[in-house]
Amino acid sequence: MYVSLSRETSKWSVKRFEENHNHLLHIPETVHMMKSNRKILEAQAISIEIAADCGLSLKESHNLLSAQVGGTEWLGFTMEDHKTHLRTRRQRSLKYGESGALLGYFKKQAAENPYFYYAVQVDVDEKITNIFWADHEMITDYGLFGDAISFDTTFRTNKEDRPFALFAGFNHFRMTSIFGAALLYDETTESFVWLFKTFLHAMSGKKPTTIFTDQDAAMAKAISIVMPNISHGLCTFHLNQNALKHLGHLYKCDDSNFGNELNTCIFGYKDENELRAAWISLIKKYKLEDNLWMNKTWELREKWAHAYLKWSFTAGMRSTQLSESLNAKIKKCLKSDLNIVQFFTQFDTVIVEKRYEEFKAIYNSREKLPRLVLKESPLLIQVAQLYTPPLFDLFHGGLDTSLRCKVKRCHESEGQFSCVITMYKKDVEYLVEGSFEIDEFGDNICRDVCCTCRKFESFGILCCHAIKGLDRVGIMEIPESYILGRW
Repeated sequence: MYVSLSRETSKWSVKRFEENHNHLLHIPETVHMMKSNRKILEAQAISIEIAADCGLSLKESHNLLSAQVGGTEWLGFTMEDHKTHLRTRRQRSLKYGESGALLGYFKKQAAENPYFYYAVQVDVDEKITNIFWADHEMITDYGLFGDAISFDTTFRTNKEDRPFALFAGFNHFRMTSIFGAALLYDETTESFVWLFKTFLHAMSGKKPTTIFTDQDAAMAKAISIVMPNISHGLCTFHLNQNALKHLGHLYKCDDSNFGNELNTCIFGYKDENELRAAWISLIKKYKLEDNLWMNKTWELREKWAHAYLKWSFTAGMRSTQLSESLNAKIKKCLKSDLNIVQFFTQFDTVIVEKRYEEFKAIYNSREKLPRLVLKESPLLIQVAQLYTPPLFDLFHGGLDTSLRCKVKRCHESEGQFSCVITMYKKDVEYLVEGSFEIDEFGDNICRDVCCTCRKFESFGILCCHAIKGLDRVGIMEIPESYILGRW
């Protein structure tokens, strides 16, 4: 086709037109790539968006849709169209900016569930800085299992690289329960004070008994301001990471056993004097008298040594790394290039998957009866009806360990008893004390029992020493007050 412009009239006109082509526009195998032949149908658009919300990559999503129709050539659109559709969707979701999208998301959640809680903090320019949210299941779980929690800000997410914080703990299956989440502007004392106050407000003012964090000084200061009377423990995982960072040369030496000796100080000593002696020995052995990190760590010993933490209820928690699988999912889903809408969508996906795992645990606990090795033991029969399977297994292990315990001395008088218990081929002694009464059948019924190892007070289940002491005085069952409702 030949087109000419007339200067006088300023109009274009066709001078000559050839109707016949001298070549094919496209070969049959590429016709589907022509723009006029490409269109994303409504059903396909829905599938694309669902795949994106589930965390599938662009390539994975496109390959899935292609496989469903028998190949890419039958799909009706290209990967570039696929990408454009998702980009347009994101632009629509952010047409009021990230702040508007954020508030829109929260309002939608609150409309669907009146118990959904969220709070935002704004700066002097009315820009959103810190954000906290918790749905009704998180709040309910905290009411049940919020006695010991962890607070972790190790994740960095979205394109602003903002700290992502999680409040978490153990549920009755010893699976990780999330109690609340936050996006922070920074990690200053002021931000943490706002967050902890907001968290307590969301949880009707209920404070945890113990909270575990890393060694962040601003975080510790905020906890002392907002929750001054609770026990504050340090994550042993971060403690070991910091030791590796500051004393890495001691880990690389072939003849060094520094890592194991440090962990023995953290977990192995139940008595403060034994811990002190072991620490002094460790310092002298590796010539660390002037090491600032070791000296500072010793000053914080009440927050990481078992000799001190045994006086606080921890539910067996010693780290903020509650669930490696959960951490892996969060790292996989919460990528640094996500905008605020994508971030919440992906986080919701992680929460849904997490709760489904809990439903599976509930199903399995009802489907499978606990395996009783000692089928005639009244103690095992009792706890099998009350504990969840993971806790039953822990108690079963304690009962098994009690067979290695020896009663060195035992005294009974007027419904009171005390036993000195030792482990086979070990010198450490434990004192088990309690009281009992006699029922109408002449059997001893336990009223209370305690052990100097304080496992029940810190973990929430009876220790092997207490089980041995009860057996020694002929007590066949434990009071239900020693089977915590959280388990």
